[in-house]
Amino acid sequence: MTQESTEFRVPVRRLLTLAVPAAVVGALTALLLIGLSTVAELLEDVLWDDLSGVFGLTRDSPVWIVVMLTFAGFVVGLVVRYAPGHAGPDPATAGLLEPPLAPRVVPGLALAMVFMLAGGVSLGPENPIMAINAALVVWLGSRLLPQVGVPQWVALSTAGTIGALFGTPLAAALMFSELDLGDRRVPLWDRLFAPLVSAGVGALTMMSLSDAEFALGLPAYTSTGLRDVGLIMLLALGAAAIGLVASYLFTPLHRLAHRVRQPVLLLTLGGLLLGLLGVLGGPITLFKGLSQMKELPGLVGTTTALGFLGFALVKLAALLIASSVGFRGGRIFPATFVGVSLGFAVSTAWPSVPLTLAVAGTTVGIIVAATRSGWLSIFLVIAIAPSTALLVPLLFATLAAYLLVTNRPELRALPDRPPTLAEAAGGAGLAPANPANPADPAVSPPRDPSDPPGPGPRTA
Repeated sequence: MTQESTEFRVPVRRLLTLAVPAAVVGALTALLLIGLSTVAELLEDVLWDDLSGVFGLTRDSPVWIVVMLTFAGFVVGLVVRYAPGHAGPDPATAGLLEPPLAPRVVPGLALAMVFMLAGGVSLGPENPIMAINAALVVWLGSRLLPQVGVPQWVALSTAGTIGALFGTPLAAALMFSELDLGDRRVPLWDRLFAPLVSAGVGALTMMSLSDAEFALGLPAYTSTGLRDVGLIMLLALGAAAIGLVASYLFTPLHRLAHRVRQPVLLLTLGGLLLGLLGVLGGPITLFKGLSQMKELPGLVGTTTALGFLGFALVKLAALLIASSVGFRGGRIFPATFVGVSLGFAVSTAWPSVPLTLAVAGTTVGIIVAATRSGWLSIFLVIAIAPSTALLVPLLFATLAAYLLVTNRPELRALPDRPPTLAEAAGGAGLAPANPANPADPAVSPPRDPSDPPGPGPRTA
C-alpha cells in the first residue's frame, strides 16, 4: 500500500484540543455579526424613523427613500475613498471565501457594512462579515496559537460565520462538503470536527442572542407526486434563467459603472438610482430582504401576480446596481428575496400551484444561479419552508437548475484585470512569496494531515 493511500488516524486528544479554539472562534464570529447588525439596526431607526419625523416625513415617503439611499451612497463612498485599505476589495468581483484582509482594513469595511445595512441598500451582510471575521480571527489566532496555520483559522472563521448567518451548523457542514477538505487520507469527520464545533457554537450563540430566522410560515406541503416534481423543476429552470440573465448583465454593468473613477461620486449616484428603484418597488424592496420577505405572505389577496413579479425584478435590479457601484455587501440574502417573490407571483397567477412548492422551486433556481452551490440552495429553501416532503422534489429541482447554469457566468462581475494577491488581501501580508527561499514567512509549511481544512474554491 502506498503512502498516499495510508489512512491517518487523528488522536482524540488532538480533536478535543482543537475543539477549544474552534468554540471560541464560533462564539466570536457570532458576536461580531450580532454586534454589527445591532449597530446597523439602531442606526436604521435613527435615520429612517427619528430623522424623517424631524422633517415631517415617514420612512415610507418616496422623498425620504431617495434622500436616504443617496445619503447612504455618499457616506459609503467617503469610507471607500478615505478609510485605510478602502474598505477592502470590490465585493462584486469576490466570493464568500477570499484571502484574509489586513487588520487595518477591518474598521473601514465594518463602517461601510453598517451604513450599507442601515441605509436600505439591497445587499446582505454575508461578504463583509465573512471578511471581517476572517481578518480578526487570523490576526488574533496567529498571535495566540501560532502553531495553528492561517488556513485552519480561516476554516474555523468561515464555519463559525456560516453557522451564525444561517442559524444552524448544517449550513456549514453542507457547504464544507463542496470545498477542498485537505488531506483525504484523514477521515472526513476528523477533518470536519473542528469547523463543525465552530459552526455549532456560532449557531447556538446566534439563536440565544438573536431572533433572526428564515421561516416564512408557509402552508404545509405534504403531498409529493410526479406532477409536483415536474412542476418544481420547471419553476427552478425559469428562476435560474432569470438568474442567468442577471449574471450576463452583471459584468458589463460593473465595468460601465466603474468608468466613474471617483468612489464618492459613483456610490452617491448609485444610491440615487437605488432610491428611485425603491420608490418604484416600494419599501418592501429595500434593505437586505430577510425581514421584507416575511411581509410577502401578508400581501396575498391584495397584490397581483404582476405586483409580486415587480417586487422580484426591482430587487434584482437593485442588487445588480448596488453590487456594481461598490457597496460592501453580499448577494445571497437579496437573491433569496427575489426567489421568494417569484414563487408568490407564480402561485398568485396559477392558484392550483401550491404556494410552498412554487416558492421552493423559484428560490432554489435563483440561488443555484447566484451561488453554484446546490447544498446552500437546498438548505435555504428548507429553512424558508421546513418540510421533509419537499426534499425529493427539491433535489430534482436543484439538479435541473444546475444543468442549466453550469459552465455559464456566475452572479459575480469579472474585473478588467485580475487583482494581485496583495491587492486582494488589502495588504495583508499575502504578497507572493519567493519560492526559492523556504525561510520566507509567506511560504506555507507542509500541512499536518490532521489539521482542520482550509478554504477551498471560492463560492459566490
